[in-house]
Amino acid sequence: MILRDLLENIQTAWGSLLANKLRSILTMLGVIIGVAAVIALLAIGEGVQASINAEMTSAGTNLLNISPSNGSDLTYKDAEAIADPDNVPGASVVSPEYSTSTSVIFGSEEVRISVNGITPAYQETNDDIQVAQGQFIETQDVDKRASVAVLGYQTAIDLFGGFDPIGQKIKVVRPDDAEGGRVSLTVVGVLEEQGSSGFSNPDEAIYVPITTAQMKIFDGRNAKGETLVTSVTIIAASEEQVDATQSQVESLLTERHDLDTDDDTDFRVFNQADMLDMASSVTDTLKVFLGAIAGISLLVGGIGIMNIMLVSVTERTREIGLLKAVGAQKSDILTQFMLEAVLLSVIGGLIGVVLGITLAELVALSGMMEAVVTFSSILLSMGFSLATGLFFGIYPANQAASLNPIEALRYE
Repeated sequence: MILRDLLENIQTAWGSLLANKLRSILTMLGVIIGVAAVIALLAIGEGVQASINAEMTSAGTNLLNISPSNGSDLTYKDAEAIADPDNVPGASVVSPEYSTSTSVIFGSEEVRISVNGITPAYQETNDDIQVAQGQFIETQDVDKRASVAVLGYQTAIDLFGGFDPIGQKIKVVRPDDAEGGRVSLTVVGVLEEQGSSGFSNPDEAIYVPITTAQMKIFDGRNAKGETLVTSVTIIAASEEQVDATQSQVESLLTERHDLDTDDDTDFRVFNQADMLDMASSVTDTLKVFLGAIAGISLLVGGIGIMNIMLVSVTERTREIGLLKAVGAQKSDILTQFMLEAVLLSVIGGLIGVVLGITLAELVALSGMMEAVVTFSSILLSMGFSLATGLFFGIYPANQAASLNPIEALRYE
């Protein structure tokens, strides 16, 4: 009996919507846009998170990164101590780096890019770094402070266009030189195209021996004359040894920097799990922000439903009076108008789901960024859509159900 009455009410509500097709479509438009926006924007957020996670785990989950903190120094000797298996037996590869930005010049072309002072171990900690032409930085280049450079893919294009850069000389501006001195470097290699990687882009960089960066290009020494590094990347022997290796590094640097165990450290050690947690925290915040923006569209759509339902109540006042005159209860009128509001939001939500998935797929196909539609985002958007219809349909439905039948019949 209850099911039959519900089906009859749905049929009646559906008939009312069909009687004003254009108005119903225009009313649903706000919900359609809102649901589509929720799905598409959350899909982009999920895609960004998936891309970051894939990028950070592509080199393996046994990476550790060490950097100075609190204005302190991390020295090349620190890196050498970490590389000593007697000190850190869990470290299989240690790659120190000294990097900063400056201008690089060839002829009339000048670009400001990152100049990365590295050792050959850099390739082992960055599997995506592959040489397209020439060769990479070698151990003898580091030992001799050789004036050589390997160009990122885009840097080679920006400086040389279609010319072969191998054997050509570029000039690197020394930022610490008040007279604007320049260091001449011979190009010995060009990397394959990599694309953006997290917060950096290896295509827009050059790579030089770390000793050349420290001593010839930049003033990479502290007050004691010790050469500095901006970071040290470590590959632990296995994933199981990451935590042990991190503890070994922390103990070693605490001792080398004359710190007590209760002192704040003047260095930071990050493992991949830490980095993934940080990235997830940022992307989760991004998804909440994007969802909130899309939710505003749903709110506007809900207000549109309420407005149209109020207009519908006014237009059908005499109809409501007749229904009450022939025995319709307040609950019957309330149910009918609530069902109309819910149908508007649900149908609009379903159309919005299709539109949102389509938009997300188009974004993914464009190659601009990843877009991953999740079942949870569809459930969330449809839940909000249904809630919108219920919430914004309550007031108009109550207004209709509360009409006095005699006054309603007299309404012109």
